[in-house]
Amino acid sequence: MPPTGSDPARMNRKKGDKGFESPRPYKLTHQVVCINNINFQRKSVVGFVELTIFPTVANLNRIKLNSKQCRIYRVRINDLEAAFIYNDPTLEVCHSESKQRNLNYFSNAYAAAVSAVDPDAGNGELCIKVPSELWKHVDELKVLKIHINFSLDQPKGGLHFVVPSVEGSMAERGAHVFSCGYQNSTRFWFPCVDSYSELCTWKLEFTVDAAMVAVSNGDLVETVYTHDMRKKTFHYMLTIPTSASNISLAIGPFEILVDPYMHEVTHFCLPQLLPLLKHTTSYLHEVFEFYEEILTCRYPYSCFKTVFIDEAYVEVAAYASMSIFSTNLLHSAMIIDETPLTRRCLAQSLAQQFFGCFISRMSWSDEWVLKGISGYIYGLWMKKTFGVNEYRHWIKEELDKIVAYELKTGGVLLHPIFGGGKEKDNPAPHPHFSIKHPHTLSWEYYTMFQCKAHLVMRLIENRISMEFMLQVFNKLLSLASTASSQKFQSHMWSQMLVSTSGFLKSISNVSGKDIQPLIKQWVDQSGVVKFYGSFAFNRKRNVLELEIKQDYTSPGTQKYVGPLKVTVQELDGSFNHTLQIEENSLKHDIPCHSKSRRNKKKKIPLMNGEEVDMDLSAMDADSPLLWIRIDPDMAVLRKVDSEQADFMWQYQLRYERDVVAQQEAISALERFPTPASRLALTDVLEQEQCFYRVRMAACFCLAKIANSMVSTWTGPPAMKSLFTRMFCCKTCPNIVKTNNFMSFQSYFLQKTMPVAMALLRDVHNLCPKEVLTFILDLIKYNDNRKNKFSDNYYRAEMIDALANSVTPAVSVNNEVRTLDNLNPDVRLILEEITRFLNMEKLLPSYRHTITVSCLRAIRVLQKNGHVPSDPSLFKSYAEYGHFVDIRIAALEAVVDYTKVDRSYEELQWLLTMVQNDPVPYVRHKILNMLTKNPPFTKSMESPLCNEALVDQLWKLMNSGTSHDWRLRCGAVDLYFTLFGLSRPSCLPLPELGLVLNLKEKKAVLNPTIIPEAIAGNQEAAVNPSSHTQLVGFQNPEDDHLAKEASCNMSAHQQGVKRKADTPLGSPLEPGQILEKNEDSSKVKLKIRFSSSQDEEEIDMDTVHDSQAFISHHLNMLERPSTPGLSKYRPANSRSALIPQHSAGCDGTPTTKPQWNMELPRKGTGIHVSVSHLEGKEQPPLEMSVHTAAAAPLSVFGKEPASSKHSEHHHHHHHEHKKKKKKHKHKHKHKHRRDGRERGRGPLAFPSPAGGRSARSPSLYRLSRAGGPAPACRAAYRTSTSSAGKMIERKKKSPSSKHLIYIIYTIET
Repeated sequence: MPPTGSDPARMNRKKGDKGFESPRPYKLTHQVVCINNINFQRKSVVGFVELTIFPTVANLNRIKLNSKQCRIYRVRINDLEAAFIYNDPTLEVCHSESKQRNLNYFSNAYAAAVSAVDPDAGNGELCIKVPSELWKHVDELKVLKIHINFSLDQPKGGLHFVVPSVEGSMAERGAHVFSCGYQNSTRFWFPCVDSYSELCTWKLEFTVDAAMVAVSNGDLVETVYTHDMRKKTFHYMLTIPTSASNISLAIGPFEILVDPYMHEVTHFCLPQLLPLLKHTTSYLHEVFEFYEEILTCRYPYSCFKTVFIDEAYVEVAAYASMSIFSTNLLHSAMIIDETPLTRRCLAQSLAQQFFGCFISRMSWSDEWVLKGISGYIYGLWMKKTFGVNEYRHWIKEELDKIVAYELKTGGVLLHPIFGGGKEKDNPAPHPHFSIKHPHTLSWEYYTMFQCKAHLVMRLIENRISMEFMLQVFNKLLSLASTASSQKFQSHMWSQMLVSTSGFLKSISNVSGKDIQPLIKQWVDQSGVVKFYGSFAFNRKRNVLELEIKQDYTSPGTQKYVGPLKVTVQELDGSFNHTLQIEENSLKHDIPCHSKSRRNKKKKIPLMNGEEVDMDLSAMDADSPLLWIRIDPDMAVLRKVDSEQADFMWQYQLRYERDVVAQQEAISALERFPTPASRLALTDVLEQEQCFYRVRMAACFCLAKIANSMVSTWTGPPAMKSLFTRMFCCKTCPNIVKTNNFMSFQSYFLQKTMPVAMALLRDVHNLCPKEVLTFILDLIKYNDNRKNKFSDNYYRAEMIDALANSVTPAVSVNNEVRTLDNLNPDVRLILEEITRFLNMEKLLPSYRHTITVSCLRAIRVLQKNGHVPSDPSLFKSYAEYGHFVDIRIAALEAVVDYTKVDRSYEELQWLLTMVQNDPVPYVRHKILNMLTKNPPFTKSMESPLCNEALVDQLWKLMNSGTSHDWRLRCGAVDLYFTLFGLSRPSCLPLPELGLVLNLKEKKAVLNPTIIPEAIAGNQEAAVNPSSHTQLVGFQNPEDDHLAKEASCNMSAHQQGVKRKADTPLGSPLEPGQILEKNEDSSKVKLKIRFSSSQDEEEIDMDTVHDSQAFISHHLNMLERPSTPGLSKYRPANSRSALIPQHSAGCDGTPTTKPQWNMELPRKGTGIHVSVSHLEGKEQPPLEMSVHTAAAAPLSVFGKEPASSKHSEHHHHHHHEHKKKKKKHKHKHKHKHRRDGRERGRGPLAFPSPAGGRSARSPSLYRLSRAGGPAPACRAAYRTSTSSAGKMIERKKKSPSSKHLIYIIYTIET
């Protein structure tokens, strides 16, 4: 029920001062989504939506909504037909004629295209005009109901159909469909306001075949069968206000399981997987209990649903009251390795139910708060479930990841602030994509963003205490749940949105502490801290002189000022010291508590209160120090390189009880290959009570040390005797005991040790024969009959061990390797791998782990030259139909082959797969793997780098991936890795259309370039007889579409007045018919009227033209297009009739020019009148351009129509002299842009500083005089229209018969 009793004018305001100002002139209160037909055969969906909105401004006359891919049939507002325009600039970012190929240009165009339809800026792809009959209704701020009929045919994103090609009905085949996507992607499957900040209540109805189940958000109210019992409709109600972005759907022949512990929780899986589902979800109720307990708050929704589906977009996707998981997370009780991973996924999705679904965000710059809180409470769950060691290990892992990423790429910014002159304190860390919008982010950046967000929450907890932290979360949740129950007070709902400022205010209210410096350091800035620590002990003063240096000049680093904890373990105990890191202080004196007294036998107290005996013979006689740790609690996002003696690292490894310290010691000991290090590592391996991950790391460190000590090593190979003692028969040491994996710690060690041993090398750099025999024996005598757990991961690791033992082949006098003359050891390895692969065909292992390891091992054999390098095996395993893990492993091998063998054919095969593979995840992974392991990079020459590849990748990211944000950003990443930011080096230089004479500061036309297409282009003139309707809107206010942060440019768009009939059968303008034209992949607009409105004169204001919008937004690399309607402009050029007007770069608002265009109903002439505007702006770059012959250009000074109607034009122009005067001085400039014509001009000017390009449209004015042009800095350009025809003007000079190119000039 839509709210009625509230005062709509107050709906945009929130109580208190967290004020949420909606960017939209209306408040959405309720939405109905009804999908009444789903066809799995055709992969199509038909349905309608109904949005209930309250206007918040009196003169609301157009409504912008989001919709992608959907075909819109009809829009009605309060049962009256409404005209609409559909325009999506993200379909094709840069227009196809453009020869621009540099990434800077693309990124700016893409960011502009995304903000042109960004709901958080009040924009959208679908623009609906409110019928004039309802204007009075709107002025009284009464409710509007917008009813939209739509269909979706073979969607490429947003909804994913999985239809196995086997026999039987759809339900028998296990066909299913589910919604998916990255961030706010709901617009891909139904029209909505696709913003996290627009909340409303929902009614969802889905009609499906009787054998299918539809799962969606909220409570299932009823299921109604049709009369013939062949179909049924599921009715869901979601009474908690939720954003469209958190709405989801899954339809399939699901098996249903009601959770035995919590009846409001229901689980769904595909047929025949019910036993796995029971086991996998049996633990979920404990996660619920944990979160409800720490948050002291009930789970916010009345029900929770988990759906496990195939071909998932991501492993976990959380939506309001339901989560969609990959079916590959399901496992039985026999599987060890997958269990903790799946539980972590379940816990993660539940944390996001509280923060992310129930509590949403105000804007993209507040995303870090939600990701941070959900990641933080998930960490608390991990600490409780897996223990403190696992938790600290995870924090260290995450910290290492974010540090490595920021140092490599230049930083991750959690809270991007836009505009407001904050640019200096808030630099964009990434050159090749914009961070102002989630849809322009690289996927890897977004993953790291989430990682950094939860680490920063942990830093806040360190500062204010966990108790206060949980109180803040509880406060946010209780405010939100109070607001969500206000059914008729929709202005209260903004309490359910979190903002950075609101969150920080809660913290200071609850804890009374000021955390502003911490926020400034980690949230408002990007970068991590890099410390270098070294020390000396001063025996005289008994002080430790510690020197801590910082590197804050490298990319991705920042300067740290503040407290830093240092822990010193002395003979008398462990002592904590807090140092104050100042601007320039480096040296810190720390007093020591204990005198050096190694001769007295006394136990040494450790940090945790434990007292231990130590052998102190290794330590320095003069110093009481055992080891030193800088920032042991990881209270700074940092990388620490500290120098201490090898015996200190050995003591730290043996006796420090913190797993992070032990791991640091293991990494450091790789640099000290001594018998003492060997002994310390062996002792740790033998210690049962040592954390298993530390012991696993010790295995690999020991292998490295053994290889460095290869000439002095005594005894059997490293770890062999240890493994024999732990896992082999007493009587026959080369036979392994029957498997018993009851102790998980020893299971992980048993799996890891052989893999590390295989890395051992002898003096000749070969794997020792006895190690290889030992591994082959482990495989041979492996017996899992009495084990209650599966050994598939263990066997897979044995194959990895075989692969690790392979060393490069030594070729004798260039003989060709064939399978007959294989090295005998390699033959044994290859036979094992072949046997395993064949066994897998008969008895597949869980998740096909063994096949995956075999494929990797074969690639290792190929790379080392033992078997012929050939990708065909991998290509067959990578085909659609194999299990996804196998496909990824095979594709990884093909990517590697492409790089090593520089194979253009395989690169093409991979890119074809990126375009055509049915599974979105696989396409994403291929781009990701190519980026991580590229066939070549921007800094090297490669035969693979050619013009065709540049075009192919450009096309892929420009228009081929518009249906999937993640895929497009992946293509951008790959393009950046291969070609860098500027124009790829393999492209030919564009021919210069102008010859610059620098001495005389002139530019003369290059006589060698004569466009051939002009001659045959006469037909492309606007055809005056095909009158088409263009529907527009009128809006008294300026439409501020977006602001460019660098030069707050607001683009004002002005419409065209135009009266016309549409005779039956006249072709609609391609710019207006909403039909997807498959080959050109352009979307056209469709304008509908009810018959009564046919004659109505309509004003058009701000019809979004994609390219026009972008060209305004791009103050980069753009050249002027031809103003006005050209005799040679093709009729289908999309924005021929949409004038553009933008304010000057200084941000001064400008009034709109009066553009009038009338199409008489019967005549054939086109009357155009345009007011001329004086430009007073001084261009930053000056250049004179002289025409080759001084032809009179007066006609072109005034917007030309087709030349035979120029008299009309003069006559009309005369009428408008008065208007002209009125506006003469108000405008900076005028500029009419043809969106299709984005030719890469013959001359590229560097973009001047300040974000204003040399070709910024705001600096152009049409010269009305003939003869030599005044000082100007733009030039003639060649470009082709979408029809591939030349669109330059040419006019025969009456005096000279020469072809004269018209040159646009700027009055300076």
